[in-house]
Amino acid sequence: MAAATNRDDISSSVSRILNEKRHPEHLEILKTFTTALRDQNYRDVVDVEAFSTLLKIFSGLSSDLQTCTDQDVKSVALQLQFAAECFRALRNSCVQSSRNQSLLRELGFIDVSVQLLRFLHANPKSWEGVFERKSLKALRCGIQFLGNLSVGNQICKDEIWRLSFPGLLLQLLNVDDEKTVSYASMVLHTCLDDSKVEEMSEVQNIQLARKVVELCRTQPELDWTVLIVTQHFLKSLSLVENIFSAMSPSERLTLLELISAQLCGDESLDCGIPPGVAGLLASSFQKGCGAVLSLASSSASNDELLQEALTVISLLDLLCEMTSRQGQFMFLQDHPDLLTTTVELLKQVHIIGKSSKNIFSPAQNFDDEDKQSSSGSPVISFKAHLIRLVANLCYSHTNNQNKVRELEGIPLILDNCRIDSNNPFISQWSILAIRNLFENNTKNQEVLATFERRGEADYSALKDLGFTVEERDGTLLLRTTGKDM
Repeated sequence: MAAATNRDDISSSVSRILNEKRHPEHLEILKTFTTALRDQNYRDVVDVEAFSTLLKIFSGLSSDLQTCTDQDVKSVALQLQFAAECFRALRNSCVQSSRNQSLLRELGFIDVSVQLLRFLHANPKSWEGVFERKSLKALRCGIQFLGNLSVGNQICKDEIWRLSFPGLLLQLLNVDDEKTVSYASMVLHTCLDDSKVEEMSEVQNIQLARKVVELCRTQPELDWTVLIVTQHFLKSLSLVENIFSAMSPSERLTLLELISAQLCGDESLDCGIPPGVAGLLASSFQKGCGAVLSLASSSASNDELLQEALTVISLLDLLCEMTSRQGQFMFLQDHPDLLTTTVELLKQVHIIGKSSKNIFSPAQNFDDEDKQSSSGSPVISFKAHLIRLVANLCYSHTNNQNKVRELEGIPLILDNCRIDSNNPFISQWSILAIRNLFENNTKNQEVLATFERRGEADYSALKDLGFTVEERDGTLLLRTTGKDM
Protein backbone atom coordinates (compact mmCIF):
# COMPACT_ATOMS: atom_id res chain seq x y z
CA MET A 1 0.00 0.00 0.00
CA ALA A 2 2.89 2.31 0.78
CA ALA A 3 4.26 1.78 -2.71
CA ALA A 4 0.91 2.77 -4.22
CA THR A 5 0.84 5.92 -2.13
CA ASN A 6 4.34 6.75 -3.31
CA ARG A 7 3.23 6.34 -6.93
CA ASP A 8 0.25 8.59 -6.29
CA ASP A 9 2.50 11.17 -4.66
CA ILE A 10 4.82 11.24 -7.65
CA SER A 11 1.95 11.59 -10.14
CA SER A 12 0.39 14.34 -8.05
CA SER A 13 3.71 16.19 -7.87
CA VAL A 14 4.16 15.97 -11.64
CA SER A 15 0.68 17.44 -12.11
CA ARG A 16 1.71 20.46 -10.03
CA ILE A 17 4.26 21.40 -12.68
CA LEU A 18 1.48 21.72 -15.24
CA ASN A 19 -0.56 24.07 -13.10
CA GLU A 20 2.20 26.37 -11.90
CA LYS A 21 4.82 28.54 -13.51
CA ARG A 22 7.94 26.46 -13.98
CA HIS A 23 10.76 27.04 -11.49
CA PRO A 24 13.82 25.08 -10.23
CA GLU A 25 11.77 23.19 -7.61
CA HIS A 26 9.73 21.62 -10.38
CA LEU A 27 12.93 20.33 -11.96
CA GLU A 28 13.59 18.35 -8.78
CA ILE A 29 10.11 16.83 -9.03
CA LEU A 30 10.86 15.71 -12.56
CA LYS A 31 14.15 14.20 -11.42
CA THR A 32 12.26 12.19 -8.80
CA PHE A 33 9.95 10.90 -11.53
CA THR A 34 12.96 10.01 -13.71
CA THR A 35 14.61 8.10 -10.87
CA ALA A 36 11.39 6.23 -10.03
CA LEU A 37 11.13 5.08 -13.66
CA ARG A 38 14.42 3.22 -13.32
CA ASP A 39 12.55 0.70 -11.17
CA GLN A 40 10.85 -1.89 -13.37
CA ASN A 41 8.09 -2.42 -10.80
CA TYR A 42 7.20 1.26 -11.02
CA ARG A 43 7.56 1.38 -14.83
CA ASP A 44 5.14 -1.51 -15.23
CA VAL A 45 2.32 0.21 -13.32
CA VAL A 46 2.81 3.95 -13.91
CA ASP A 47 -0.61 5.25 -14.94
CA VAL A 48 -1.59 6.80 -18.23
CA GLU A 49 -2.50 10.08 -16.54
CA ALA A 50 1.10 10.61 -15.44
CA PHE A 51 2.32 10.27 -19.03
CA SER A 52 -0.50 12.47 -20.31
CA THR A 53 0.51 15.17 -17.87
CA LEU A 54 4.15 14.79 -18.89
CA LEU A 55 3.15 15.20 -22.54
CA LYS A 56 1.39 18.50 -21.76
CA ILE A 57 4.46 19.74 -19.88
CA PHE A 58 6.71 18.53 -22.70
CA SER A 59 4.59 20.12 -25.44
CA GLY A 60 4.55 23.41 -23.53
CA LEU A 61 8.34 23.34 -23.25
CA SER A 62 8.69 22.61 -26.93
CA SER A 63 6.38 25.48 -27.84
CA ASP A 64 8.09 27.92 -25.47
CA LEU A 65 11.57 27.09 -26.73
CA GLN A 66 10.59 27.40 -30.36
CA THR A 67 8.99 30.81 -29.84
CA CYS A 68 11.65 32.34 -27.62
CA THR A 69 13.35 35.56 -28.72
CA ASP A 70 16.80 36.98 -28.09
CA GLN A 71 15.37 38.83 -25.10
CA ASP A 72 14.25 35.50 -23.58
CA VAL A 73 17.73 33.97 -23.59
CA LYS A 74 18.25 34.32 -19.82
CA SER A 75 15.16 32.18 -19.14
CA VAL A 76 16.06 29.53 -21.70
CA ALA A 77 18.52 27.64 -19.48
CA LEU A 78 15.82 26.33 -17.14
CA GLN A 79 13.60 25.28 -20.05
CA LEU A 80 16.48 23.37 -21.62
CA GLN A 81 17.07 21.58 -18.33
CA PHE A 82 13.38 20.68 -18.23
CA ALA A 83 13.55 19.37 -21.79
CA ALA A 84 16.57 17.19 -20.99
CA GLU A 85 14.89 15.84 -17.84
CA CYS A 86 11.65 15.07 -19.69
CA PHE A 87 13.65 13.13 -22.25
CA ARG A 88 15.47 11.25 -19.46
CA ALA A 89 12.13 10.27 -17.89
CA LEU A 90 10.80 9.11 -21.25
CA ARG A 91 14.05 7.24 -21.96
CA ASN A 92 13.82 5.37 -18.64
CA SER A 93 10.14 4.56 -19.08
CA CYS A 94 10.81 2.56 -22.28
CA VAL A 95 13.41 0.18 -20.92
CA GLN A 96 12.10 -3.38 -21.33
CA SER A 97 8.53 -2.09 -21.46
CA SER A 98 6.59 -2.65 -24.66
CA ARG A 99 3.52 -1.35 -22.80
CA ASN A 100 5.08 2.05 -22.23
CA GLN A 101 6.59 2.16 -25.73
CA SER A 102 3.15 1.71 -27.28
CA LEU A 103 1.52 4.07 -24.82
CA LEU A 104 3.97 6.89 -25.50
CA ARG A 105 3.55 6.42 -29.24
CA GLU A 106 -0.24 6.51 -28.97
CA LEU A 107 -0.11 9.68 -26.87
CA GLY A 108 1.95 11.45 -29.56
CA PHE A 109 5.36 11.71 -27.91
CA ILE A 110 7.24 10.76 -31.09
CA ASP A 111 5.91 13.69 -33.09
CA VAL A 112 6.60 16.23 -30.33
CA SER A 113 10.06 14.78 -29.68
CA VAL A 114 11.09 14.90 -33.33
CA GLN A 115 9.94 18.54 -33.58
CA LEU A 116 11.94 19.47 -30.49
CA LEU A 117 15.03 17.61 -31.73
CA ARG A 118 14.86 19.51 -35.01
CA PHE A 119 14.77 22.76 -33.07
CA LEU A 120 17.58 21.77 -30.71
CA HIS A 121 19.75 20.81 -33.67
CA ALA A 122 19.22 24.23 -35.22
CA ASN A 123 19.41 26.15 -31.93
CA PRO A 124 19.52 29.96 -32.14
CA LYS A 125 22.87 31.61 -32.75
CA SER A 126 22.38 33.52 -29.52
CA TRP A 127 22.64 30.22 -27.60
CA GLU A 128 26.30 30.15 -26.79
CA GLY A 129 28.35 28.85 -23.89
CA VAL A 130 26.20 27.36 -21.13
CA PHE A 131 23.01 27.44 -23.21
CA GLU A 132 24.68 25.59 -26.04
CA ARG A 133 25.91 22.90 -23.65
CA LYS A 134 22.47 22.49 -22.09
CA SER A 135 20.92 22.27 -25.54
CA LEU A 136 23.39 19.52 -26.46
CA LYS A 137 22.48 17.55 -23.32
CA ALA A 138 18.79 17.76 -24.21
CA LEU A 139 19.61 16.68 -27.78
CA ARG A 140 21.53 13.63 -26.58
CA CYS A 141 18.77 12.58 -24.16
CA GLY A 142 16.13 13.00 -26.85
CA ILE A 143 17.97 10.74 -29.28
CA GLN A 144 18.46 8.14 -26.54
CA PHE A 145 14.71 8.24 -25.91
CA LEU A 146 13.98 7.48 -29.57
CA GLY A 147 16.50 4.65 -29.42
CA ASN A 148 14.89 3.05 -26.36
CA LEU A 149 11.43 3.62 -27.81
CA SER A 150 12.29 1.73 -30.99
CA VAL A 151 14.00 -1.34 -29.49
CA GLY A 152 11.87 -4.39 -30.20
CA ASN A 153 8.84 -2.34 -31.28
CA GLN A 154 8.24 -2.37 -35.03
CA ILE A 155 5.38 0.15 -34.99
CA CYS A 156 7.54 2.65 -33.09
CA LYS A 157 10.43 2.03 -35.48
CA ASP A 158 8.21 2.75 -38.46
CA GLU A 159 6.83 5.92 -36.89
CA ILE A 160 10.26 7.25 -35.94
CA TRP A 161 11.50 6.47 -39.45
CA ARG A 162 8.53 8.23 -41.07
CA LEU A 163 9.12 11.41 -39.09
CA SER A 164 12.92 11.55 -39.09
CA PHE A 165 14.05 10.04 -42.42
CA PRO A 166 16.12 11.26 -44.13
CA GLY A 167 16.48 14.87 -43.00
CA LEU A 168 16.71 14.69 -39.22
CA LEU A 169 18.83 11.54 -39.17
CA LEU A 170 21.31 13.11 -41.59
CA GLN A 171 21.40 16.32 -39.54
CA LEU A 172 22.10 14.41 -36.32
CA LEU A 173 24.90 12.39 -37.94
CA ASN A 174 26.50 15.70 -38.95
CA VAL A 175 26.54 17.14 -35.41
CA ASP A 176 30.04 17.90 -34.16
CA ASP A 177 29.65 15.77 -31.04
CA GLU A 178 30.69 12.11 -30.84
CA LYS A 179 27.99 11.09 -28.35
CA THR A 180 25.22 12.65 -30.42
CA VAL A 181 26.49 10.88 -33.54
CA SER A 182 26.78 7.59 -31.66
CA TYR A 183 23.23 7.80 -30.31
CA ALA A 184 21.86 8.80 -33.73
CA SER A 185 23.69 5.88 -35.34
CA MET A 186 22.12 3.57 -32.79
CA VAL A 187 18.63 4.85 -33.68
CA LEU A 188 19.33 4.39 -37.39
CA HIS A 189 20.64 0.85 -36.88
CA THR A 190 17.68 -0.10 -34.71
CA CYS A 191 15.11 1.19 -37.20
CA LEU A 192 16.64 -0.33 -40.34
CA ASP A 193 15.18 -3.29 -42.18
CA ASP A 194 15.23 -4.42 -45.81
CA SER A 195 12.49 -2.04 -46.97
CA LYS A 196 14.09 0.95 -45.26
CA VAL A 197 17.48 0.13 -46.79
CA GLU A 198 15.81 0.21 -50.20
CA GLU A 199 14.44 3.68 -49.37
CA MET A 200 17.97 4.77 -48.51
CA SER A 201 19.18 3.53 -51.89
CA GLU A 202 17.01 6.03 -53.77
CA VAL A 203 19.04 8.81 -55.36
CA GLN A 204 17.42 11.60 -53.32
CA ASN A 205 18.23 9.79 -50.06
CA ILE A 206 21.72 8.50 -50.86
CA GLN A 207 23.49 11.20 -48.83
CA LEU A 208 22.49 9.51 -45.59
CA ALA A 209 24.15 6.25 -46.66
CA ARG A 210 27.25 8.12 -47.80
CA LYS A 211 27.45 9.87 -44.41
CA VAL A 212 27.36 6.52 -42.61
CA VAL A 213 30.28 5.25 -44.70
CA GLU A 214 32.18 8.50 -44.10
CA LEU A 215 31.76 8.06 -40.34
CA CYS A 216 33.27 4.58 -40.64
CA ARG A 217 36.43 6.33 -41.84
CA THR A 218 36.43 9.43 -39.61
CA GLN A 219 35.20 7.70 -36.43
CA PRO A 220 36.35 4.07 -36.75
CA GLU A 221 35.72 3.44 -33.06
CA LEU A 222 31.98 3.97 -33.66
CA ASP A 223 30.62 0.42 -33.85
CA TRP A 224 27.08 1.35 -34.89
CA THR A 225 28.03 2.72 -38.30
CA VAL A 226 30.17 -0.33 -39.10
CA LEU A 227 27.23 -2.58 -38.14
CA ILE A 228 24.90 -0.54 -40.35
CA VAL A 229 27.16 -1.08 -43.35
CA THR A 230 27.98 -4.76 -42.76
CA GLN A 231 24.56 -5.92 -41.54
CA HIS A 232 22.37 -3.85 -43.86
CA PHE A 233 24.08 -1.93 -46.67
CA LEU A 234 26.17 -4.79 -48.08
CA LYS A 235 23.07 -6.96 -48.43
CA SER A 236 21.46 -4.50 -50.85
CA LEU A 237 22.81 -4.45 -54.41
CA SER A 238 20.82 -1.33 -55.31
CA LEU A 239 22.22 0.63 -52.36
CA VAL A 240 25.83 -0.46 -52.89
CA GLU A 241 25.50 0.23 -56.62
CA ASN A 242 24.08 3.72 -56.12
CA ILE A 243 26.44 4.88 -53.38
CA PHE A 244 29.47 3.40 -55.16
CA SER A 245 28.70 5.37 -58.32
CA ALA A 246 28.10 8.56 -56.32
CA MET A 247 31.18 8.27 -54.09
CA SER A 248 34.53 9.95 -54.46
CA PRO A 249 37.52 7.58 -54.83
CA SER A 250 38.47 8.07 -51.16
CA GLU A 251 34.93 7.18 -50.05
CA ARG A 252 35.01 4.09 -52.24
CA LEU A 253 38.21 2.97 -50.55
CA THR A 254 36.48 3.13 -47.17
CA LEU A 255 33.58 1.03 -48.43
CA LEU A 256 35.97 -1.52 -49.95
CA GLU A 257 37.86 -1.76 -46.66
CA LEU A 258 34.59 -2.57 -44.90
CA ILE A 259 33.77 -5.24 -47.49
CA SER A 260 37.25 -6.69 -47.08
CA ALA A 261 36.88 -6.81 -43.30
CA GLN A 262 33.52 -8.53 -43.67
CA LEU A 263 34.93 -11.02 -46.14
CA CYS A 264 38.07 -11.86 -44.17
CA GLY A 265 36.41 -11.77 -40.77
CA ASP A 266 33.78 -14.37 -41.55
CA GLU A 267 35.09 -17.90 -41.94
CA SER A 268 31.68 -19.36 -42.69
CA LEU A 269 30.63 -20.23 -46.21
CA ASP A 270 28.22 -17.27 -46.32
CA CYS A 271 29.91 -13.99 -45.41
CA GLY A 272 26.80 -11.89 -46.03
CA ILE A 273 27.93 -10.42 -49.36
CA PRO A 274 25.36 -11.26 -52.07
CA PRO A 275 26.39 -12.38 -55.57
CA GLY A 276 25.14 -9.11 -57.08
CA VAL A 277 27.57 -7.06 -55.00
CA ALA A 278 30.45 -9.36 -55.94
CA GLY A 279 29.52 -8.95 -59.60
CA LEU A 280 29.42 -5.15 -59.16
CA LEU A 281 32.95 -5.22 -57.75
CA ALA A 282 34.16 -7.27 -60.72
CA SER A 283 32.55 -4.87 -63.19
CA SER A 284 33.98 -1.86 -61.36
CA PHE A 285 37.45 -3.41 -61.54
CA GLN A 286 37.07 -3.94 -65.28
CA LYS A 287 35.79 -0.41 -65.84
CA GLY A 288 38.48 1.40 -63.88
CA CYS A 289 41.53 -0.87 -64.10
CA GLY A 290 43.38 1.43 -66.51
CA ALA A 291 43.85 3.97 -63.71
CA VAL A 292 46.66 1.85 -62.27
CA LEU A 293 48.75 2.24 -65.42
CA SER A 294 48.98 6.00 -64.84
CA LEU A 295 51.19 5.29 -61.82
CA ALA A 296 54.04 4.33 -64.15
CA SER A 297 54.47 7.99 -65.05
CA SER A 298 56.55 10.07 -62.68
CA SER A 299 54.24 12.99 -63.41
CA ALA A 300 51.22 11.10 -62.09
CA SER A 301 51.07 13.02 -58.83
CA ASN A 302 47.38 13.95 -59.02
CA ASP A 303 45.79 12.84 -55.75
CA GLU A 304 42.49 11.90 -57.38
CA LEU A 305 44.29 9.71 -59.92
CA LEU A 306 46.16 8.03 -57.08
CA GLN A 307 42.90 7.40 -55.20
CA GLU A 308 41.36 5.89 -58.35
CA ALA A 309 44.38 3.62 -58.77
CA LEU A 310 44.19 2.56 -55.11
CA THR A 311 40.52 1.75 -55.63
CA VAL A 312 41.43 -0.60 -58.49
CA ILE A 313 44.11 -2.23 -56.34
CA SER A 314 41.61 -2.77 -53.53
CA LEU A 315 39.08 -4.22 -55.97
CA LEU A 316 41.71 -6.66 -57.23
CA ASP A 317 42.55 -7.75 -53.69
CA LEU A 318 38.86 -8.38 -52.99
CA LEU A 319 38.39 -10.38 -56.17
CA CYS A 320 41.42 -12.52 -55.29
CA GLU A 321 39.99 -13.22 -51.86
CA MET A 322 36.50 -13.95 -53.18
CA THR A 323 37.66 -16.37 -55.88
CA SER A 324 39.82 -18.18 -53.33
CA ARG A 325 36.59 -19.33 -51.65
CA GLN A 326 35.54 -22.38 -53.61
CA GLY A 327 31.78 -22.33 -53.95
CA GLN A 328 30.28 -19.01 -52.87
CA PHE A 329 31.95 -16.70 -55.39
CA MET A 330 33.15 -19.11 -58.05
CA PHE A 331 30.44 -17.83 -60.39
CA LEU A 332 32.93 -14.99 -60.99
CA GLN A 333 34.83 -17.45 -63.19
CA ASP A 334 32.04 -16.84 -65.72
CA HIS A 335 31.77 -13.08 -65.19
CA PRO A 336 31.84 -11.57 -68.71
CA ASP A 337 35.39 -10.67 -69.82
CA LEU A 338 36.80 -10.58 -66.27
CA LEU A 339 39.52 -13.06 -67.18
CA THR A 340 40.29 -11.25 -70.45
CA THR A 341 40.57 -7.91 -68.66
CA THR A 342 42.89 -9.41 -66.05
CA VAL A 343 45.23 -11.05 -68.58
CA GLU A 344 45.36 -7.94 -70.79
CA LEU A 345 46.11 -5.74 -67.77
CA LEU A 346 48.86 -8.17 -66.71
CA LYS A 347 50.37 -7.87 -70.21
CA GLN A 348 50.37 -4.08 -70.06
CA VAL A 349 51.90 -3.98 -66.58
CA HIS A 350 54.55 -6.51 -67.63
CA ILE A 351 55.46 -4.59 -70.80
CA ILE A 352 55.56 -1.21 -69.01
CA GLY A 353 57.77 -2.68 -66.30
CA LYS A 354 60.26 -3.98 -68.88
CA SER A 355 60.25 -0.89 -71.12
CA SER A 356 61.97 1.40 -68.60
CA LYS A 357 62.73 1.76 -64.91
CA ASN A 358 59.40 2.52 -63.27
CA ILE A 359 57.04 1.49 -60.50
CA PHE A 360 56.14 -1.77 -62.30
CA SER A 361 59.72 -2.88 -62.96
CA PRO A 362 60.82 -6.08 -61.17
CA ALA A 363 63.44 -5.61 -58.48
CA GLN A 364 65.84 -7.64 -56.41
CA ASN A 365 65.92 -5.38 -53.36
CA PHE A 366 66.31 -7.57 -50.32
CA ASP A 367 68.31 -5.52 -47.83
CA ASP A 368 66.46 -3.53 -45.15
CA GLU A 369 66.98 -0.11 -46.72
CA ASP A 370 65.71 -1.23 -50.11
CA LYS A 371 62.74 -2.97 -48.51
CA GLN A 372 61.74 0.26 -46.77
CA SER A 373 61.97 2.26 -49.98
CA SER A 374 59.80 -0.20 -51.90
CA SER A 375 57.28 -0.87 -49.13
CA GLY A 376 55.67 2.52 -49.69
CA SER A 377 54.83 1.74 -53.31
CA PRO A 378 51.06 1.55 -53.97
CA VAL A 379 51.57 -1.28 -56.48
CA ILE A 380 53.43 -3.68 -54.21
CA SER A 381 52.10 -7.18 -55.07
CA PHE A 382 49.80 -5.81 -57.79
CA LYS A 383 51.24 -7.97 -60.58
CA ALA A 384 51.37 -10.97 -58.24
CA HIS A 385 47.69 -10.51 -57.43
CA LEU A 386 46.78 -10.28 -61.12
CA ILE A 387 48.41 -13.69 -61.59
CA ARG A 388 46.68 -14.98 -58.47
CA LEU A 389 43.30 -13.93 -59.93
CA VAL A 390 44.12 -15.64 -63.22
CA ALA A 391 45.00 -18.81 -61.28
CA ASN A 392 41.73 -18.70 -59.35
CA LEU A 393 39.60 -18.04 -62.43
CA CYS A 394 41.19 -21.01 -64.23
CA TYR A 395 40.77 -23.50 -61.39
CA SER A 396 38.95 -26.57 -62.84
CA HIS A 397 37.52 -24.34 -65.59
CA THR A 398 38.36 -25.57 -69.09
CA ASN A 399 36.95 -22.57 -70.94
CA ASN A 400 39.09 -20.16 -68.91
CA GLN A 401 42.16 -22.36 -69.31
CA ASN A 402 41.65 -22.19 -73.07
CA LYS A 403 41.01 -18.45 -72.97
CA VAL A 404 44.39 -17.79 -71.31
CA ARG A 405 46.08 -19.85 -74.00
CA GLU A 406 44.26 -17.91 -76.74
CA LEU A 407 45.32 -14.64 -75.13
CA GLU A 408 48.94 -15.88 -75.11
CA GLY A 409 48.96 -15.74 -71.34
CA ILE A 410 50.94 -18.93 -70.75
CA PRO A 411 54.36 -17.53 -71.76
CA LEU A 412 53.48 -14.33 -69.89
CA ILE A 413 52.95 -16.24 -66.66
CA LEU A 414 56.03 -18.38 -67.23
CA ASP A 415 58.05 -15.20 -67.55
CA ASN A 416 56.98 -14.25 -64.02
CA CYS A 417 58.24 -17.40 -62.29
CA ARG A 418 61.02 -15.31 -60.84
CA ILE A 419 61.55 -13.75 -57.46
CA ASP A 420 60.61 -10.05 -57.49
CA SER A 421 60.90 -8.02 -54.28
CA ASN A 422 58.19 -5.67 -55.58
CA ASN A 423 55.84 -8.64 -55.88
CA PRO A 424 56.24 -11.00 -52.92
CA PHE A 425 55.10 -14.55 -53.71
CA ILE A 426 54.72 -13.81 -57.44
CA SER A 427 56.65 -16.97 -58.30
CA GLN A 428 54.38 -19.07 -56.10
CA TRP A 429 51.23 -17.57 -57.62
CA SER A 430 52.69 -18.12 -61.09
CA ILE A 431 53.33 -21.78 -60.34
CA LEU A 432 49.77 -22.15 -59.02
CA ALA A 433 48.50 -20.51 -62.23
CA ILE A 434 50.58 -22.89 -64.39
CA ARG A 435 49.32 -25.87 -62.46
CA ASN A 436 45.69 -24.75 -62.85
CA LEU A 437 46.24 -24.03 -66.55
CA PHE A 438 47.76 -27.49 -67.23
CA GLU A 439 45.34 -29.55 -65.18
CA ASN A 440 43.43 -31.89 -67.53
CA ASN A 441 44.16 -29.59 -70.47
CA THR A 442 46.29 -31.29 -73.12
CA LYS A 443 46.22 -28.31 -75.50
CA ASN A 444 47.83 -26.06 -72.88
CA GLN A 445 50.38 -28.77 -72.16
CA GLU A 446 51.15 -28.99 -75.88
CA VAL A 447 51.80 -25.25 -75.97
CA LEU A 448 54.42 -25.61 -73.26
CA ALA A 449 55.97 -28.60 -75.01
CA THR A 450 56.24 -26.53 -78.19
CA PHE A 451 58.10 -23.83 -76.31
CA GLU A 452 60.51 -26.45 -74.94
CA ARG A 453 61.22 -27.99 -78.36
CA ARG A 454 61.87 -24.54 -79.83
CA GLY A 455 64.09 -23.69 -76.88
CA GLU A 456 61.75 -20.85 -75.84
CA ALA A 457 60.75 -22.24 -72.48
CA ASP A 458 63.00 -21.23 -69.64
CA TYR A 459 62.46 -23.51 -66.65
CA SER A 460 65.41 -22.22 -64.66
CA ALA A 461 63.19 -20.07 -62.46
CA LEU A 462 60.96 -23.06 -61.76
CA LYS A 463 64.00 -25.18 -60.91
CA ASP A 464 65.33 -22.52 -58.55
CA LEU A 465 62.04 -22.73 -56.70
CA GLY A 466 62.18 -26.54 -56.52
CA PHE A 467 59.85 -27.34 -59.42
CA THR A 468 60.31 -29.06 -62.75
CA VAL A 469 58.16 -29.73 -65.80
CA GLU A 470 58.14 -33.42 -66.61
CA GLU A 471 56.62 -35.20 -69.61
CA ARG A 472 54.97 -38.55 -68.92
CA ASP A 473 52.89 -40.51 -71.43
CA GLY A 474 52.59 -37.44 -73.63
CA THR A 475 51.40 -35.27 -70.73
CA LEU A 476 53.33 -32.48 -69.04
CA LEU A 477 53.33 -32.52 -65.24
CA LEU A 478 54.48 -29.81 -62.84
CA ARG A 479 56.40 -31.54 -60.06
CA THR A 480 58.49 -30.65 -57.07
CA THR A 481 62.15 -31.57 -57.36
CA GLY A 482 62.81 -34.88 -55.63
CA LYS A 483 59.19 -35.63 -54.61
CA ASP A 484 55.67 -35.64 -55.94
CA MET A 485 53.38 -32.65 -55.35
